[in-house]
This record gives sequence, structure tokens and C-alpha cells, in this order.
Amino acid sequence: MGLSSKMWKKKLREYKGKYNKYSLRNKLLREKKINSDFEVILNTLTLEEIIALKLELSNLYINNKLYNFPLYKSIKYIIRESLIIFALSTTRTAKDAASVLGMRERDLYAEIKKFNIKPSDCTYDETN
Repeated sequence: MGLSSKMWKKKLREYKGKYNKYSLRNKLLREKKINSDFEVILNTLTLEEIIALKLELSNLYINNKLYNFPLYKSIKYIIRESLIIFALSTTRTAKDAASVLGMRERDLYAEIKKFNIKPSDCTYDETN
């Protein structure tokens, strides 16, 4: 093992932020809401197909009564919240998540507060 690989492993151990155990995927796996078969099927669908399917299924359960729901205006907030959850889930720190989203860290914290996103709700640490 070379000196550079030892330094890299040390850097990985040191580089732990507030969101290093934030993973929506692991949370859903732990709650048995998804499994590996579902992930394979989901991976074959486009994002547009997933959104349309979710809306269609939601519409079925409420007996086709999505009338007067401002879906078109609300979608940008739904997408923003899911992007924030994704960024927090795939990065170790809020600074990294903000960088992925192309925003300032301060703006990310404002969005987290606005959408009431709690990393502790999605942590996969067993001590939670």
C-alpha cells in the first residue's frame, strides 16, 4: 500500500460532516418500502415516467379527484425538495450538497428549513 493510498484513506475517515449518514435509499430499504427488485425496475424507467406513474396512482386512490389542486404550480416545489434530499443523500456535507445544487450553503440551509427536511429522519445509522 503506497503512501498516497494511506493518505487518501485517512482523508476519507476525517471527511465526515453532518450529512455523512443521510441516505433516503437506506432509510427506505430499512423500512422495507423498497427492495433490490424494485430498484432494478425503477432504474429502467425515466424520471418523467416515474412522475407520471406516481401521479396516476395517486389519482386512482382519490377516485380521480385531483381537480382544483394546483399541480402545475406546485411541481417546482416538489422537484426542489426532492433535489435537496438527493443532494444531501449523495454528499457528506451541506457545503458539498450546495455545490451539487449550484447554490450557496446559506441558501441550502434556508431551503432545508423551508421544506422542513430533517436529516435525522433519513439517517441509516442504527443508533438513531
